Amino acid sequence: MGMHQAVTAMNLRHLVLSLVLLMAGNLLVAQSLPDSVVEPQLDTLPPQELENVVILPTGQACHAHGDKPLGSLDSYLAGSNSVNMIRRGCYAWEPMLNGMATERSVITVDGMRIYGACTDKMDPVTSYVETSNLSRARIKSGASGGEHGGTIAGSIDLERRRSGFKPQRSFGGSASAGFEANNSQRILGAAAHYSGPSFYSDLDFTFRGASNYNAGHRSGSSSEVDYSQFTKYNLSAIAGYKLGKGNELEASLILDKATDVGYPGLPMDVSLAQAIIGSVQYRHLPRNGPISLWETKAYYNTITHVMDDSQRPVVPLRMDMPGWSTTQGFYAKAYASSGKHNIKTTWSGHRNNSLAEMTMHPNNPAEPTMFMLTWPDVTTLYNGLNAEDRIRFNPKLDLTLHAGLGLHENTIGSEFGRRSLELFYVDLPSSKQRLLANAGASLAHHRGRFTNRLGLGFSERAPSVSEGYGFYLLNANDNFDYVGDPNMRDESSFSTEFSSTYKHGKLQLEWTAAYFHIVDYIVGKPKPGLLPMNITAAGVKVYEQIPYATLLNTGLGAEYSISQIWQLFGDASYRYGQGSDGTRLPLIQPLQLRTRLRYVKKQYVAEASVVSSTRNRNSAEFGETSKPGYVIGNLSVSREFALKKHKLTVNLGVDNITDQYYTTFSDWFGIPSMGRNIYSHVVFTL
Repeated sequence: MGMHQAVTAMNLRHLVLSLVLLMAGNLLVAQSLPDSVVEPQLDTLPPQELENVVILPTGQACHAHGDKPLGSLDSYLAGSNSVNMIRRGCYAWEPMLNGMATERSVITVDGMRIYGACTDKMDPVTSYVETSNLSRARIKSGASGGEHGGTIAGSIDLERRRSGFKPQRSFGGSASAGFEANNSQRILGAAAHYSGPSFYSDLDFTFRGASNYNAGHRSGSSSEVDYSQFTKYNLSAIAGYKLGKGNELEASLILDKATDVGYPGLPMDVSLAQAIIGSVQYRHLPRNGPISLWETKAYYNTITHVMDDSQRPVVPLRMDMPGWSTTQGFYAKAYASSGKHNIKTTWSGHRNNSLAEMTMHPNNPAEPTMFMLTWPDVTTLYNGLNAEDRIRFNPKLDLTLHAGLGLHENTIGSEFGRRSLELFYVDLPSSKQRLLANAGASLAHHRGRFTNRLGLGFSERAPSVSEGYGFYLLNANDNFDYVGDPNMRDESSFSTEFSSTYKHGKLQLEWTAAYFHIVDYIVGKPKPGLLPMNITAAGVKVYEQIPYATLLNTGLGAEYSISQIWQLFGDASYRYGQGSDGTRLPLIQPLQLRTRLRYVKKQYVAEASVVSSTRNRNSAEFGETSKPGYVIGNLSVSREFALKKHKLTVNLGVDNITDQYYTTFSDWFGIPSMGRNIYSHVVFTL
């Protein structure tokens, strides 16, 4: 980094620290003000928060959705214009926010940081929750997503469903079953919930089991996609207890286990992916004063991930690749209002340990096995303070300011792993500290039928464990082994966002655009003098930084109520990414169009949809090939039956009606997408 850039970054960090302290000070001042100073806020401005919300169907109201009531979380996230999903198989897709992979985003479950244990990112955080126990996904873009750590793309918080306290005791539950013909997927689920004045609980269990799926019809070739099967169990439990008026305690637990998971986009499969995620939370709701809520959570999670190729009949070299990740963390949040200000402050911290290893077994028994650490027992410590102030000037204009500062430290725990990296970086220190800042502002204005929002932001992130300390990690998409660089600088981004919404009668239009200028962009570049560890790899790439990269995201959405029973939805989205050296950024979505026609009358819901895409702008440097455009049609219909006080919802549908063979830009290693899939989902609600 040049002297000017270093001075600029230092000045920005000082500015961010001043903003954080100023907003935290506003919170303390608000706390000391008498009640008479606090005026009620009239929320007459349409919602223009710094987030989008993907709401999932509940068991009690799934008939109101044309989508699959038992569909995967991946499919719901993919319905957002800001999210794409990288698909390495039929299970555990990796979410890309604003066209960027998970290294550049922060993904949490109820605010809890979770680090995957797989060097190939086969266990994204989204794989540990189910649609049946999740109420919504809150998506924040760019710098506004820095509440729980450094980010460039933004954040996704998966908020689980909870019954909460209610004056009258109530008990309910549901049972569900589904079958999808393409891969013979069986889905079984059960849920129970209780709510009362001083206690509530939510318990949910889901099982999914699938065989290999079939791609669309292609003359002269088999449609079955080998190694795409999976088995998954998920248990979610939440219980809340009221300690007294305004004081609440909540405990939660997630147990998730997947076995026999095939990945056709990779040379290895997964014999075990297991997560244990637990937390305890205390909430205080003051009876008087400007602070409306104070909540503190402590959490713990441990992830075990075992890759192996024992089910592959012929491989050049047998490998075992287990990985482990353990995270302990906390956060404390306070919400307050005073006059025109609505303030939120967050203090969060976590400690993660990531360890992964690889043992290579030659096919010749006389040759010795080889062992190495692919993640050298790396500990990540993070501690940060974040503040947000929404200022309501009048019913038509508000301004949101946000800023945060965090201390990030990586430490190599394995001396063997550190010495391995010293082959590339002499006298490598065992630890490295970084100071990460984020700041931004968003102005929303409502006038007549239009609501416009303009946002500016700056954010920084540290290299991920793989980017900083990865040791010969094979990327199957471009067939290169990757080696990390712990000496890289922080990656920083300057972003601009704009959205405009128009509402008139039965018509609603929304246009969004986001531009990211990412300085010191981290990318893998080939090193011709290095020999790969994997005997099938084309070479070795080492993570380094180019001066900058630019990324543009834009989308247009429309909704029109034709009548009381007919609704028409449409949206278009497009992304463009380019590096300063002419590098085409990988996995960038081409123009994508989606249209849905929905019919709703009494107990019936029917929906027809068409999804299409143009040819991708492929990046040959990262192993991408040109993939032709496609048009896919889908159809679903559901009916709700009243059984005394209970409900039975039956959903029937077919995806990819014409059984088209196609591959999207985000299908890893060019694996084909699923062909025609006829499904039936049934939900019985008490």
